[in-house]
Amino acid sequence: MKLVFNILFIFLLLIAFVPFFRRFLFHLLVGRQLIKQQEKAYRAQQQAERARTKPGGIRVDSQPQNGSESSRFKGGEYVDYEDVK
Repeated sequence: MKLVFNILFIFLLLIAFVPFFRRFLFHLLVGRQLIKQQEKAYRAQQQAERARTKPGGIRVDSQPQNGSESSRFKGGEYVDYEDVK
């Protein structure tokens, strides 16, 4: 019983005072799952971006087809511009 207590005591001291051991233990318990979840989220984000726009393409947001909302919008203001050469 004393041997088990000594082993647990040494283990707790290592966790408390040795940062390398703490990081290693964290990596074993949580790190792998954390890395997997980050990779999964990154892949999902990349797929969403690829689905939204095609390379070299143009993305156009269309106006809603509701009659009441489209009839309220009569147009915008005219803005002068100059061609810069």
